[in-house]
Amino acid sequence: MSESTPSITVTSTMRDVLQAYPGAQRALFRKYHVGGCSSCGFQPEETLEALCARNNNLDVPEVLAHIQSSHDQDARILVSPEELARMLQSESAPKLLDVRAREEFEAVRIEGSRLLSQETMQEIMGHWSREEAFVVLDHHGKTAMDAAAYFLGHGFKNVRCLRGGLDAWSRTIDPKVPRYKLEATKNS
Repeated sequence: MSESTPSITVTSTMRDVLQAYPGAQRALFRKYHVGGCSSCGFQPEETLEALCARNNNLDVPEVLAHIQSSHDQDARILVSPEELARMLQSESAPKLLDVRAREEFEAVRIEGSRLLSQETMQEIMGHWSREEAFVVLDHHGKTAMDAAAYFLGHGFKNVRCLRGGLDAWSRTIDPKVPRYKLEATKNS
């Protein structure tokens, strides 16, 4: 385990697991079909040991190793804002794919990025080379990883994800891109 990642044990709560390994839910669902829907979900205070026990007595050390391995794989596809800025200056600059809501995209975006709409998704899946280089971005770098994982799972080989999202880009690279906060609604 890396020194910056807290130690997770069998008695760690799922809240702690997700805090230490933000991609843990995606990793658990991908391999064990745990945590992806209401029938296989978990509560924040449930321990990893209890989650494994009620899901066919999964081997806890194996699950911990899988979460760590997935975390390490996620880290390899992350690109810092500084690295992305350098990549965008090259002749083989990647495409930018923005997975935020249309309203967010229309209000604030990195120049040259494309909104992931239904039409864009059809274009990507039907016409883009599986070698096409692109970087997926969102607001804070939390949901883009799910989209990147989707594309990687469909055979795209050069998919990266912007660490910290548009917010990090604005803070470190282009302060002309306004930072913003989303207001919580009663229905969300």
